[in-house]
Amino acid sequence: MSKMADMDQTIKDLRDAAAAINDAADWLYKQFSGTTEEPAPEPEAPQAESEKKELKLEDVRKVLAERSRAGYTAQIRELLHKYGASKLSAVDPNDYEALLFDVEGLNEF
Repeated sequence: MSKMADMDQTIKDLRDAAAAINDAADWLYKQFSGTTEEPAPEPEAPQAESEKKELKLEDVRKVLAERSRAGYTAQIRELLHKYGASKLSAVDPNDYEALLFDVEGLNEF
């Protein structure tokens, strides 16, 4: 698992834990406040980045094709090998985000 995927999972776990703590605090408040009144619901937070649109093969292929035309073909092949594949269709879809992150770094060289 890449560092970005690890970080994304850690953030999701922290948000889940915070939500569980908040639910427990609400329950305790209701139990010991002497009221059975429901607290006002909080406004819905925008969707977390981890819930963003899932990357598809076509999306990744488009970005890699652009970089390849810009002269990064050899580096892209190396990145594909890094993810255990000889061609894009063999890359695990769970690695698409990390692969794109690595491809973005090609501009720095």
